Amino acid sequence: MTRRQRRFIFLLGSLSAATLATALIVFALGDATLYFYSPSDAKARRVPAGQAINLGGLVTLGSVKRSNGVDVHFRITDGVAEVSVTYSKDLPDLFREGQGVVVTGAFRVDGEFEASNVLAKHDENYMPPEVARALKAKGVWKQELRKP
Repeated sequence: MTRRQRRFIFLLGSLSAATLATALIVFALGDATLYFYSPSDAKARRVPAGQAINLGGLVTLGSVKRSNGVDVHFRITDGVAEVSVTYSKDLPDLFREGQGVVVTGAFRVDGEFEASNVLAKHDENYMPPEVARALKAKGVWKQELRKP
């Protein structure tokens, strides 16, 4: 076997190993990745019930309703579509109607989003970058994006 053939076999083996490693990483992380959606994206892509996602938008004015002490029901909008959200823990102190939020959770079979975590903005100028980009793409968010 010549030197050139050995080099070619080594290169081919290295490429195969790298391809296999990449495929294994993608396969292992496939279910662990958490996607971000705006309400209209989530409805358009028909996110299946039970799949964990981040959902972001503005809390619809007049939509926050409290029941059973801790349970909170509210709606999130991106100006095009709305999603009803249920949350069963204490809300962040900065949570208000009309502000940007990101909720983590999954859709139930009935179409309501059951949140396990709610993130609210930390000052009057902050909007989570993903939410601001999604709202800006829909023509709802008019302010310039600011870095946190």
